[in-house]
Amino acid sequence: MRGSVSPDTRPPEPAGARAERALRAVPLLRGLTAERLRAVRDGSVPRRYAAGEVLRAAGEPAERLLLLLDGRVAATVVSAAGRVVRVGAWPGPCALDKVAVIDGRGHTATFTALTPCTVRALPRAGFLALVDDAAAVRGHVLRTLAAQAREQQTRFTAAATLPTPARLAAWLLVEAARLRSARVPLPGGQQPLADQLGVTRVTLNRALSGLRRDGVVTYARGEVEIVAPELLALRAAPAPR
Repeated sequence: MRGSVSPDTRPPEPAGARAERALRAVPLLRGLTAERLRAVRDGSVPRRYAAGEVLRAAGEPAERLLLLLDGRVAATVVSAAGRVVRVGAWPGPCALDKVAVIDGRGHTATFTALTPCTVRALPRAGFLALVDDAAAVRGHVLRTLAAQAREQQTRFTAAATLPTPARLAAWLLVEAARLRSARVPLPGGQQPLADQLGVTRVTLNRALSGLRRDGVVTYARGEVEIVAPELLALRAAPAPR
């Protein structure tokens, strides 16, 4: 019959092959040989997490490297004043909190699932063996540590010197570039973003209202649309006084 489609008679992909394909998508593991990737698959434990479920708590022994295969996870810490501060959010595939697993001093933050997540947990000994023996993994870890150090320096400088509108503008530009879209959803609303930027919700709302009033962005239903990216870039780097 014209237009008919033959049924797909290909056998289903074996579960082991699916797991290896998912692991290969994790940037940390892309350079591994097939043999080493199978060893990671066989040595790791799969688990699913529901949205809102805590994967690991800050300070908890980092005995396994969490390989996030799909979903999105947020990291939070508690400040000395008792405030919960959101320090980042990451979509899978990625490896979470590699530093904590390397130094063995406990997880650096509390990692919470923002969406349903699929994870494989690789024992610390297996991860450290990869770092020691696999040049691709070792290089990735070194690049990650360097990027984290640079990001931390930038964050400290911003917290000490940049006004809230500039911090907000910079965050919007980074997220827009990551999403490749002028529409940027706020991570759970204004409060989590205020925590991430190190300001109060009232201060963030005031900065957001200022950008909207000046025609730089629009804001509705938890989503910011960048209307004037050139002006937003200028707000992200205010002229020195």
